[in-house]
Amino acid sequence: MNALESQLHYPFGDDLPTPGTTREVASGVKWIRMALPFVLDHINLWLLRDEIDGRQGWSVVDCCIAKDESKAQWEDIFATQLEGLPILRVMVTHMHPDHVGLASWLCERWNAPLWMSATDFHLARYGSHAGTSFGGEGAARFFGSHGLTDPVSVEQVRGRSHYYSSLVPSMPERYCRMMDGDTIRIGAHHWTAISGYGHAPEHISLYCPDLKVLIGGDMMLPRISTNVSVFDIEPESNPLTLFLRSIDKFVALPADTLTLPSHGKPFKELHTRITQLHNHHLERMAEVMTLCKSKPSTGMDVVPVMFKRPLDIHQMTFALGEAVAHLHALWFAGKLKRVKGEDGVFRFSAV
Repeated sequence: MNALESQLHYPFGDDLPTPGTTREVASGVKWIRMALPFVLDHINLWLLRDEIDGRQGWSVVDCCIAKDESKAQWEDIFATQLEGLPILRVMVTHMHPDHVGLASWLCERWNAPLWMSATDFHLARYGSHAGTSFGGEGAARFFGSHGLTDPVSVEQVRGRSHYYSSLVPSMPERYCRMMDGDTIRIGAHHWTAISGYGHAPEHISLYCPDLKVLIGGDMMLPRISTNVSVFDIEPESNPLTLFLRSIDKFVALPADTLTLPSHGKPFKELHTRITQLHNHHLERMAEVMTLCKSKPSTGMDVVPVMFKRPLDIHQMTFALGEAVAHLHALWFAGKLKRVKGEDGVFRFSAV
């Protein structure tokens, strides 16, 4: 446990649910932990005891990626953890593959509706059907404009044109919209939808005041800072500023809120974690500012300053996107200026 983690309280310690099992973390709230084939090797999913139209059952929050191994993990849950009751509703925090990949399969398997924000639903639908699926030539050109120009890396980015659709091959045709401030009755409790930006287009977290439980999704993780990136689909965006504003919405929640993250362990000391995340990004921006004062710098120049470890191409696209997000935060704040060189690459320098 690092120094920042030691400032948080993990009420369940290292007692994690094993594959095919659940752990109750609050009344009517069950924790599922599923394996992922990535460096970030797991995702937390949640079962909420529910009743809809007189039927008893469960709402599930988030889905895992669309792979046979994930379906097998779900089948174990269905067989042993649902107490003989059906899935009544599939709720998705945001459009990233580990959260929405199996939404169609779950909805069809249980004849259950999908609940999701409008922005993320439509982008997930687009990504699952589009020929380039958030990658390919457009991504290669965008990353090239921020300094990723070596031919091997460029070809690898071009080759990832169907990455999203390989993990999210389909989406339901219909959905129920979740919006910021909505109050949603789930079983015996009311939950409030809290929108978040910067990590995903329109992430929805859920807070239950009766239980003092926050399903934070990827907006509030205990051990790592969630990825906040600029990507080719919105190249002039300022996601870091949006992210920091979004997590400040959680300041209004009680200090002893139990936060259920999508990765890592459930924790308390929510307000401490919000402060830690602000400080983390302020420190990264200070590093970026120092670099840009010393020389005009590209996103690729910033990557080794922020990420001091070897990166494969999958990790590099996220690292470069996050480097550009920090550059953009300073640029939008008027602290950096941007110039596009004759080589087509953007360089940022101090004003």
